[in-house]
Amino acid sequence: MPSSHSLNPASPPQYTETAGSQDEIAEPERFEMDYIPLTTHEGHFGSNPIHMDWGNADPMKRGPVIATVKHGGQRNAIGAHGGGYCVYTALAVAAGELNPDHVPNLNTTQPTDQFGPFPSWKDPKRLVTIDPWGHLVTSVFEPYFKKGYDIRPTIAVTKAHIDFPEVKDALRLGRLTADGVILKADGQSLVTKAAIEPVWYLPGVAERFGCTEQVLRQALFKETNMMYPELLTRNDIKLFLPPIGGLTIYMWGDPATIPDESIPLTVRVHDECNGSDVFGSDICTCRPYLAHAIEECIREAQGGGCGICIYYRKEGRSLGEVTKYLVYNMRKRAEGGDKVCVPPHSLAPSPLLPLSLSLRVHFLLHSFLLLSSP
Repeated sequence: MPSSHSLNPASPPQYTETAGSQDEIAEPERFEMDYIPLTTHEGHFGSNPIHMDWGNADPMKRGPVIATVKHGGQRNAIGAHGGGYCVYTALAVAAGELNPDHVPNLNTTQPTDQFGPFPSWKDPKRLVTIDPWGHLVTSVFEPYFKKGYDIRPTIAVTKAHIDFPEVKDALRLGRLTADGVILKADGQSLVTKAAIEPVWYLPGVAERFGCTEQVLRQALFKETNMMYPELLTRNDIKLFLPPIGGLTIYMWGDPATIPDESIPLTVRVHDECNGSDVFGSDICTCRPYLAHAIEECIREAQGGGCGICIYYRKEGRSLGEVTKYLVYNMRKRAEGGDKVCVPPHSLAPSPLLPLSLSLRVHFLLHSFLLLSSP
C-alpha cells in the first residue's frame, strides 16, 4: 500500500495485439464554423465517422471516442464532452474568451493509478455507460494525437486528501485511530479518486431498459425537445454523450486490490444532495449516511481492504433540486406534517425511480472499477 500520494503517472498498459500504425489513420478533418449544418445524415457527403467497434479488446481496433467540434464528419459520438458544462464552453466562445480552435495540452494529465484493462472491457454488453479507456486516451490513442486529432479524456484519476469534520469527530471519540497512511493524526484521510463522464453505447443501454435502440433514440430526441436530431438521422453513430452529470469514485486503501475478491470491499452508492451533503440542511438526512460510509471506508482500508464511495451527480434521484424542494413543501403541508410520505414521482416522473436497489447496484457493478475481476 503506498505511504504517500505521489502524482507520478501510472505506467500505461501493454498490449500483445497489433494496434495498427499511424499511417493507417485517416487525416483529421477541420470543421469550418462558417457553415453550420443543422444535422448530418448517414452516408452523405462529409459523413466519415472514425471507426468504432465497441467492446474490442484492442483500443486501436476499437477506436477513440471523437466528440469534439473540430472534426465535423469524423465524429463517432452524438453530443459534446463535459455534459451540461458544454454550454459554458459555448458561452466562453461567444464572449470571445475562448478560441474555438483551442486544443488542450494533456501531456501531464496522465492518471496517478493504473486501472485495467480487464475482461469486462472486451464485452460490448457489460460496459455500456462509460468508456473504460477514457482515462488512458493519451497513451492508447497516441497515434491519433500525433496525427492531430482532438481527443478528450472522459475519466480522470488523481489523489487527494479528504478533510471531513465527522471523521475528525470519530477520531476524537475513538471510533477511528490514525495510522499515518490512510488516516492522519489531524483527521485528514488519503484517497484516490476518479471522475467519470458518461459515454452511452446506445444498443447496450436500450437492452438494459428492455426497449429497442430506435425507441430509446426517439425518446431521447423527444424528451430533450429535439436537441439532438442526429439521434434519428445517424443510426450509424452508436455513442451518445448525454448532457447529464457524471460520478466521482473515492477510494480509500490500495485501488489495486479491488479486483481481488478475497480482499474485503466496502462500497457506498450515494446520490448528490447539495442541501444536506454540503450545507447540512436538516430537511434531509443524506449527509449522516455519507459520513458513516466514509468512516466505514476508512476502517475497511485500515484493515487491509478497500473502501469505495461512489458519488452520483443526480440530485434527488435525477429529479433535480427544484422538484425536490417542491416535494419538501408538499410534505410539510400534508395532513400529518412531514411524517407523511409524498412520492416524488407525484410531481415529476424519474427514470430511475422504478429501479430497485438491486438493479441500481447491478448498474454500479458494470463500472470499470468493480467489474475488474477475471
